[in-house]
Amino acid sequence: MNKNYYAILMAGGVGSRFWPVSTQDFPKQFHDMLGTGDTLIQKTFNRLSKLIPKENIFILTNERYNDLVFEQLPGVTKRQVVLEPAMRNTAPCILYAALKIQKENENALMIVAPSDHWIEDEQAFTQNVQEAFDFCSQNNALMTLGIEPTFPNTGYGYIEYDKGSEGNIKKVDQFREKPDYETAKEFIAQGNFLWNAGIFMWSVKSVVEAFKNNQPTLYRLFESGYDVYNTHFEDDFVRDNYGKAENISVDYAIMEHSKNVFVIPATFDWNDLGTWGSLYDKLDKDTSKNAVVNAKTLTEDASGNMIRTKADKVVVVDGLKDYIIVDKDEVLLIFPKTKEQDIKKVLQKVKDAFGEHYG
Repeated sequence: MNKNYYAILMAGGVGSRFWPVSTQDFPKQFHDMLGTGDTLIQKTFNRLSKLIPKENIFILTNERYNDLVFEQLPGVTKRQVVLEPAMRNTAPCILYAALKIQKENENALMIVAPSDHWIEDEQAFTQNVQEAFDFCSQNNALMTLGIEPTFPNTGYGYIEYDKGSEGNIKKVDQFREKPDYETAKEFIAQGNFLWNAGIFMWSVKSVVEAFKNNQPTLYRLFESGYDVYNTHFEDDFVRDNYGKAENISVDYAIMEHSKNVFVIPATFDWNDLGTWGSLYDKLDKDTSKNAVVNAKTLTEDASGNMIRTKADKVVVVDGLKDYIIVDKDEVLLIFPKTKEQDIKKVLQKVKDAFGEHYG
């Protein structure tokens, strides 16, 4: 394997739309959401390790999840776990990790990947990443993988690429915000729009330069700790300075301002597993189109439901269609799939009424 290949596995999110399974203390990336025997972070780590040396896969997460990372990825070392002492979106943590990697290997090529996505054809994923690495090794480029839209989804940002681009690597014209339904239909009709999957590839030189040029204040903050990165003094610097960073995404920070951005239309099936409905879409269904994880079910006049419990719990459902039914410890959620985007609001109501520990 190429010792210059590195990965940053993003594992700091809470995934509140997967409540009550996903909570602040135990978010979705540390759960076996698909009932496969592996948690999402384990599946992502294994997928990345097919191309990238395991010792070069860095896990970027909130410090409250430190123990969970080591429990679920027992082969990783303290060097590989980069802890955020505060929630500051994706740009600060990516810059911090990039500087750490640059100090270790100035020839590094990096992929930044979320820890909680579903990718079925892992060989195609590896081929796409390899193609991006080959391009980034020869060019000063910021690259991303875009997903061919299958319907006018209003929940994703879009990437508009130059229609004149030949070959598989497309020049990005602009990033577009999450659209309304009519705008999403227009995007798809134009034929040069992709879903933004939040997967990025670049050389460490290119990404650090992009931060230096586009986010000089953020760059100076983290560059000031360069001498102590990868030493015993790093933790003290990060604890004292990380909270000063602006709360900003990597898209806003560098991707939308840079002229050297390229996209590869992905050749693999992808799902961001952002909601119970998206999980339902990827699970096998019974004859009544119910998706079941862990439970033993008896159903009557029940179809299109997403049912999840602890292992081997018996669930009887009669007369429910298109519902999310999730049983977890002290919480039972029975909620229409059509309102799944409201689960965040429901969670807040539960915490207000019954206490923060339910979230």
